[in-house]
Amino acid sequence: MNKVSCNTQIIFKKKTDNIFLQLFRYTFVGGIAFLFDISILYLLTEIFKFQYLFAAGISFVIGLIVNYFLSIKWVFSDRKIENKWLEFVLFGVIGFIGLCLNELFMWILTDIFLLYYLSSKIATTAIIFFCNFYARKIIVFSKTK
Repeated sequence: MNKVSCNTQIIFKKKTDNIFLQLFRYTFVGGIAFLFDISILYLLTEIFKFQYLFAAGISFVIGLIVNYFLSIKWVFSDRKIENKWLEFVLFGVIGFIGLCLNELFMWILTDIFLLYYLSSKIATTAIIFFCNFYARKIIVFSKTK
């Protein structure tokens, strides 16, 4: 196997504990989850005429579910919690905190600073992304001592 193929294997396929590789992978996973999130937000708001904060809550939860399944399959190799339901609940609690921050920041940026709601969503996502990664890494997906 040549060096490029070996590096590709390490970056994209092999399980890893390297936080930089996990963050790199989490960025892809977050991007996919974000595409689900923002697409559903747009559909609910523009097509189905839901109020934007209500639609943002629904779309965020769907993005959270996508993020969880991709994270356990590709990003985090260590599992602190053996019970998968408890693991998902903790993942979800971190997501719920993210949802609360998402709603707060979207409201501030949209209703107070008068940004377009999708612009608010993009700015908010950038902030929540790093907080969620580190919280999930430390609380849910770290080695058990």
